[in-house]
Formats: sequence, C-alpha cells, structure tokens
Amino acid sequence: MNVKRDVISRIEDSLFKDRVILIFGTRRVGKTTIVKQLLEKYEKAGKKCLYLNCDFLTVRQSLETQNEQELWQKINGYDIVAIDEAQNVAKIEMTLKIIHDEFPQVQVIATGSSSFDLANKTGEPLVGRSRTFMLHPFSMNEIRNSYDFLFLQSSIDKFLRFGMYPSIWDLTEEETKEELENLVNGYLYKDILTFENIHKADQIVRLLQCLALQVGSEVSFRELSRKLGISVNTVIKYIDLLEKCYVIFTLPALARNLRNEIAGNRSRKIYFYDIGIRNALLGSYQPANLRNDIGGIWENFCICELIKKAQAERRYCNRYFWRSYDQQEVDFIEEADGKFTAYEFKYSPNKRAKLPRMFAENYEVAEFKVINRENFAMEMCK
Repeated sequence: MNVKRDVISRIEDSLFKDRVILIFGTRRVGKTTIVKQLLEKYEKAGKKCLYLNCDFLTVRQSLETQNEQELWQKINGYDIVAIDEAQNVAKIEMTLKIIHDEFPQVQVIATGSSSFDLANKTGEPLVGRSRTFMLHPFSMNEIRNSYDFLFLQSSIDKFLRFGMYPSIWDLTEEETKEELENLVNGYLYKDILTFENIHKADQIVRLLQCLALQVGSEVSFRELSRKLGISVNTVIKYIDLLEKCYVIFTLPALARNLRNEIAGNRSRKIYFYDIGIRNALLGSYQPANLRNDIGGIWENFCICELIKKAQAERRYCNRYFWRSYDQQEVDFIEEADGKFTAYEFKYSPNKRAKLPRMFAENYEVAEFKVINRENFAMEMCK
C-alpha cells in the first residue's frame, strides 16, 4: 500500500536549517521507509546521501567515536547522512553533536525506536541543535490521500480489528494476525528489555493485557499492583517506559478545582497508540458488531486519530478527559489558547450525546463534537 506520510513534508521543511533531524517511533512503524524515500528523492535532485543501518555491528562501531577526523573520513563528500536505529550506538549523543558542530554542511537524520534511550541521551548535547518528529502508524488522513472516503468508510471495521501499522496493509487476514503477534511478542517492548535490563517480560505482557482490558476506563496503579503482584512503583516505572516506547499513552483528568469534579492528579486513562496491538495482546479480533468492548475500542481509536490529526496540522494543545463525581463525563478534550474543544465518541450513529451542563458552565467551550462511525471519516480528514 503506497501511502504518503504526512510527516515527510514537515521533515523536508526542516532540512538544511542547521538542525539534526530526529525521528522517533515504535519498530515497524515506517521510519526506515521514510528515510529511504527522502534519500531517494534528494539523490535524484543531485545530493549525495549515505545510509547507515546501526543494527549492524560494524556500522555501530564506526560511529562510536568522538574523533572528528575518523567521523569525517566516514561522512566526507555526503550532503545527507541517515543514521537508522541510532539508539544502538554507544554515546550517540556525542557523535551527533560533533557532526553537527564540526561539519555543519552535512545534514544528519537519525531514527530511534525508543525515546527513553535515544532522546534522553541526545537531550542535553543537542539542545538547540535538533528537531524531533514522532511517527505514528498510518492516519486516516494519510490513507485518504491515496484512497477515497468510500474506501475509508468501508474499512472502519478492519481498522478497529487490526489497527493501522504500515506492515499489515498488504497482508491477508491470517498474515495480518501473524504480523501483529510478532510485533507483540518480539518487537513491541524489545527496547525496554534491552536498555532497561528488565528480565521478566511476562510482567510487561500481563500489565499490557490489564491495560488493554481497561481501555476507556480510569486506571488505578494500586489496583494494577494488586492484580500483578508487583509494587506500585514498579507499575508506574513500567507504564512510564511503555509510554516512552510509544506503546501506550496517558490521558489525565481535567480539573480546575471545581467542587464536584474528580482531581486531575489522581485520575488517568491509558490508551494504546494502535488498536491492533491492543487486540493482539488479548487475541481478540472479532468484528465490531460482535464485540462487547466496542465502546472502549472506538474511544481509543478516535483519540489516536485526533492526536495524529493535530500533529499533521501542527496544532499544539493539551489533552484531557473530564468527569464529575455524579458521573457527568466528557470523553476527550483539546485545550488551546484557553479554549476547549470537547468530544464524545459513540460507535453507533443512533446514540445521542450532549455536553454536560457543569462543564459548559465552567469552561469556555469552543466546539462540541460527537463522532460516530458514519461521520468519522469526514471529521478526521478535514
């Protein structure tokens, strides 16, 4: 499936502007494909490009030096140098800093599967020297660029079952399940086990399965601790690492000290960046009309697409959910410039929703939207 990624144009806008380009995302999300597409385009335009795959030992070793002459011998004559899976290189932060400072004519693009490793190491040395991009699985808008609304509308059930990973798009249903199983059992948390020296992979899997069952509901670290037989601090550590690996993300509660609303610092929901990964963790691929968890799945899926949409549009906003103690609730909120856009997600177009009065009276609501399976494609591809 040939889908043009939205992030490519944003990366191109940042090239040759005295910045190291950092591209983050999970394994198999398409980072290498994007890098190779960029190199191919600029080679055709007359630029000399070098691709370095740091999964290979000899490549890693050649970059594990702070000797500028040795680095210059490797990159001399190239306009663009792409360092793929750069988190595998020891002291990569210093290598990138030296190339940026000593050889400013060379544009460096580095990709990393785990931000908690590569971003943490590059943070201080590359302050003011880098531009970071996050790569998600395919978005509805990206697919819309290659296909029409009819295709999107007819494919919603497939998206809700198998997700949006690029690596599954040209596969049969059985091949898709196999690929998702491989992601869950091999690639998904490989970086946590490797870089954090965590040996009990079963604890990570059980935690993810618990979170998968609670999609759309508030999550208690203490309850997870009891279920898994591990400490609250360990639960918090694992969740933090999974967020930094782009497997899950946390949505806090919006609370501005109103008497009847739940406290924002004690309540959170946790979602998966890809609903296919969530389903694979549970071995659950049933069609939407046969599921009793479609409400949570639909909510997770819509929130992911709204995050991708805001990123593509370069809109920067805070994100929350909201609930009062008397069970008034807003599924998802975007806050920008002091104004709030509120969303409710109803898979069935026959279900109605209205903005809670308490929320409307206390927050400046710019817009309230109800997203269902019939208006979904139009809302996500504006």
